[in-house]
Formats: sequence, C-alpha cells, structure tokens
Amino acid sequence: MRNLFSRIVDSWGTRTTLPAAGYLWIAGMLGLLAALETNKIGLYLVPPFGATLSILLLLPDATIAQPYAVVAGSVIGASVGTVTSLFGQGLAMAVLAALIAFAVISLIRAYHPPGVALAIYPILLRPGDWFPLAVVLPFAVTAVGSAALLSRWVANWPAYPKLLKKAGGE
Repeated sequence: MRNLFSRIVDSWGTRTTLPAAGYLWIAGMLGLLAALETNKIGLYLVPPFGATLSILLLLPDATIAQPYAVVAGSVIGASVGTVTSLFGQGLAMAVLAALIAFAVISLIRAYHPPGVALAIYPILLRPGDWFPLAVVLPFAVTAVGSAALLSRWVANWPAYPKLLKKAGGE
C-alpha cells in the first residue's frame, strides 16, 4: 500500500519551484489587497486572489495565466456578480452568477477560474457597486504587471507572459 501511495504522489503530485522572491511577492500583493479593501472584505478575497497569484507564479505559460484572461476574466466575473446582485441575494443567485460568469468569460476567451469565484462575492458579501473597478481591476493589473516585470528582473522568476501568437496561427 505504501508503494501505491508513493507511486500516486510521484506520478500525480506537484513539484513547486517557487523562487524565494515569490513568497515576498505574494505577501506584498496580499498586502495591497488589504489596502484596497479596508472594510475587512479583503479577508474573504484572499482565496480567489491567492489562486490568481499562484497561477501567475506556478503556471505562467497556461492560457488562464495570461494578462487578458487574468484581467478580463476577473473583472468581468466580478461585474457579472455585481449586476446579478441587483436582482437578488442568497445561494441560488450566487450559483446563477457563477454559471453566467463561467459562460461569459469562456465565450470571450478570457477564462480564468478565480474570475468565476469572483462572481459569487458581490452576492454573498455585498462589497459595493464599484467592486469590480475599485478592487478587482487594480489588483489584477498590478498582479500581471508586477509578474511581468519580476520575470525580467529576478533571475529565478518564470518567464511571463507567454508570447503572443502571430495572426493566422503562424
């Protein structure tokens, strides 16, 4: 049984190669989140924003980590939640907002999983009508911008963002 467990971990487990500067970056970005949301709602935003930072740092080549997906997916997800919250509150509306956000950000090719989670927040936590622009947009732009700069300035930082493809698929 121990051998089976070892094989599972070796085959399916993850090996993170997080540079030491990555821990400082995540701490700084979560500090920025605290500054953006001083009414304690920031505490509840740690999961989707922590996931975004992890994706940027550990999966920099993935399509869900690219600047368009991170910024547009996050802001549109939060916007869908904000608009949906105008029609009601509660778990059913939160589920509806998540489904709508998933469909919209997939349709516009901006799928970013934390964007779906961000659609739920306006309904359950009521952070205000300007939440997508006042909190999500600055955080997402700062996250992708700083990740791109650090990939050029810090030796062990993964290259980010992935190069754009030429038109026509070349």
